[in-house]
Amino acid sequence: MESDTAVRRIKPFGTQNYVAQDNDGSRGRWGDNGYSDDPKKKPEVSIYLLREGLAASLVSVFILVLWGLVHLSLQQLVIGNPTGEFNAGRARRHLEQITSVGPRPVGSQENEVLTVGYLLEQIENIRVETAAGPHQLTVDVQHPTGTFSIDFLGGFTSFYDRVTNIVVRLEPKSGAQHLMLANCHFDTVANSPGASDDAVSCAVMLEVLHSLANQSTPLRHGVIFLFNGAEENILQASHGFITQHPWAKQVRAFINLEAAGVGGKEVVFQTGPENPWLVQAYVHAAKHPFASVVGQEVFQSGIIPSDTDFRIYRDFGNIPGIDLAFIENGFIYHTKYDTADRILTDSIQRAGDNILAVLRYLVMSDKLADSSEYRHGNMVFFDLLGVVVVAYPSRVGTILNYIVATATFLYLAKKASRPGNWGGRYVRDLACATGVAVLSWFVTLLSVLIVALLVTLLGRSMFWYNHFYASICLYGAAATGKMILIHTLAKNLYYEGVRLVELGDLYFDVSLLLWCCGLVWLTHQGLCSAYVPMLMVAFPLATRLLLAKEFKHRGASVKYSVLYMLGLTLPYVHFMFLIWVVFEIFTPIMGRSGTEIPPEVVMASLVTLATIFLSSFFLHFIYLAQSTKWILAGLGSVFIITFLLMSCGLLFPFSGSPDSPRPKRVFLQHTTRTFHNLQGEVESQDSGLWMNSFDYTGIQHLTPHIPEINDSVRTSCREDRPFCGYPWFLPLKFLSKKNWYLPAPEVSPSSPVEFSLLSREETSWGTVKMVFSVKGPSHMSLYLMPHRGASLSTWSFGDGTPQFDLSGEYFVFYSHGLDAPTWIFWFEIQPPRDPDPSGPEGMISVAISTHYFFGPDSRTAQLEDTLRKLPTWAFPSSWVSTYDMYRY
Repeated sequence: MESDTAVRRIKPFGTQNYVAQDNDGSRGRWGDNGYSDDPKKKPEVSIYLLREGLAASLVSVFILVLWGLVHLSLQQLVIGNPTGEFNAGRARRHLEQITSVGPRPVGSQENEVLTVGYLLEQIENIRVETAAGPHQLTVDVQHPTGTFSIDFLGGFTSFYDRVTNIVVRLEPKSGAQHLMLANCHFDTVANSPGASDDAVSCAVMLEVLHSLANQSTPLRHGVIFLFNGAEENILQASHGFITQHPWAKQVRAFINLEAAGVGGKEVVFQTGPENPWLVQAYVHAAKHPFASVVGQEVFQSGIIPSDTDFRIYRDFGNIPGIDLAFIENGFIYHTKYDTADRILTDSIQRAGDNILAVLRYLVMSDKLADSSEYRHGNMVFFDLLGVVVVAYPSRVGTILNYIVATATFLYLAKKASRPGNWGGRYVRDLACATGVAVLSWFVTLLSVLIVALLVTLLGRSMFWYNHFYASICLYGAAATGKMILIHTLAKNLYYEGVRLVELGDLYFDVSLLLWCCGLVWLTHQGLCSAYVPMLMVAFPLATRLLLAKEFKHRGASVKYSVLYMLGLTLPYVHFMFLIWVVFEIFTPIMGRSGTEIPPEVVMASLVTLATIFLSSFFLHFIYLAQSTKWILAGLGSVFIITFLLMSCGLLFPFSGSPDSPRPKRVFLQHTTRTFHNLQGEVESQDSGLWMNSFDYTGIQHLTPHIPEINDSVRTSCREDRPFCGYPWFLPLKFLSKKNWYLPAPEVSPSSPVEFSLLSREETSWGTVKMVFSVKGPSHMSLYLMPHRGASLSTWSFGDGTPQFDLSGEYFVFYSHGLDAPTWIFWFEIQPPRDPDPSGPEGMISVAISTHYFFGPDSRTAQLEDTLRKLPTWAFPSSWVSTYDMYRY
């Protein structure tokens, strides 16, 4: 029976106001003022809702403006006027002179004689110029010999002999008990002039030394400027200094200058351990700050395949420090393109201003004298567009994070306790909406990964390597479109008939809740990076509370939308800046991460995660917009066009353009391999060109240029031979399992390796001690592979405890400077109790590989012929090597 009052069907939605429908289908609203059918009282629904596409337009403009701010801050390398104390022009002349000799691998005349001579000449000029001043300058050329083990690249051991350090001590004429250390390295990898890594840092240090030595006010403490000549050999020279030099005991802290890119801004990406006073010193003194604790925690997690001298000073010297590095344009890091002309003078000026100011502050600080008093605690630190650094103790950050989280939960609890939310209706709806949001994330990520798999199967991996924004157009459009589609379907199907403003309000709360959960989890894990979700919670929450009245009375008006976006500007600018840094680092790394890591999965995941994070507080605009069909149509068009361009091969991943090179990296060795049996006789011998590709595409783009290098000459790993039977320079076989071996004539270096077993004796404790001698080039690799049942008990390397790599073999990296003696080493092995009849004979396989990086021995006619055939967009690191294996 019907009465005069219409019967209403309440939709299942539990926010502050509830939508109802009359039997005739007309809509009304439950609220604080009751229900009304009067169309005149519903203007906010029809007038102030964002018109079709307006939400997307405002969000797009907002994102573009923020990206413009980020890009502008990155281009503005020097903010403000140079101080005039640091002469970038003179530093540039040093840089050009150092790089003019070409690559400077350890042991070469370029590294050990020419560069050392130039540095000593410039240091002597400074000493003479400042002799009458208040400071004294002492120079020591160190040639240390040593050994250590390190867990980098899966774990290996290093041995160095007579490498070079130039150690300069600047102090008041009355002397100094406490010293600050500044470190750079002047050696390079083979085939690269190393302007950015790390000649520019040494040039900057020379000029900083000049400025401090000419300072009229005496320094309170001393400074050691260490120009180390063996960093690319996995941190050898720094180990020689910190463990052997007599001045090292007086060092209280250090600044390490490095590079993972070419030019741009130098970023503080590591500090500590602990010692928050160092971060405070940088914050106080740096002229143009660029620092992030996020970078520190990412780098120290080990996901970036790189390391610096910071590790040596921290682990072997037990001293705190600051690690700075250039990170831009990592595509040409460690290539022939790393030249002085690619480093802007403004970059040198900026780096010099910062390092000079920070060093001066530290050597005049009381804290340097007794840094242990200020040791404990970590710092949360980050810069805002390079203008100012925000830094505070991590314990303060923890309190602040929990305050913000508590405020958020109180905000949500208050909404849940409002009249009308009986029976936990709001909580249920919030939980349901959260489930929809999280589901949309997983479905979006899965969908984009399917696209990435399709790209890989089409053979178009790394299409974005030379066209970065193509990855945004493909994966970003797919991710954004998928999320919008899912929430549009939810709005039209699940939430049909629910007032749009209420949906927008609910999904804002969802974003707030999810970020808050991330904040609590990161804080509980003790990560300083929790400041990022703290900003992403605090600012939107404060903005929404300030605009609550505007939203309640006028809905999602244009005014509300603009004010809302302004309130999000600071956290979003900073977050986009962090996203840029992530892509700036990881995109080039994909070009040197080996053949086993699918780059499309990495890039698609990064773009999707960036899309999810950036869209979080704009999610509710999907529910406020009247329609999303034009947005979806636009995104779909972008996706389809990019996919067609990619699938047709129009987006080639590599480029040899001098203006913007994106080279494909390959290692090419002309090698001769010799295998000896248990009796010392040659079992087999072969020679060939051994090629390693250090990106996922392998040789698919090279075969058209060099047809003889194809999958028919692809190698397989011989498990019965140390490191598969190939001359690995570093223990990287787990990164590059796809290799190619093209038969070629035998190599015959003028100084072949001399390897011999000097003695073999059985010890009273049941082991066999074997002593060897090796005489060869400046770079050699030793591989030890105990046979099944046998084990190494001790050896002459490191701390005496054998350090094995990921596969259970042992890798020893050896290098020497000039005039090095014969290398003598020994190990003790426990023989197997029950020898494996199916395995190789004897107890152990020992192999030695030699690497001729410079001089006449580093080239052969066959190698040169292959190099000429390579396309201009390929960068080969090439040299001559040998591999000799013995069984005992």
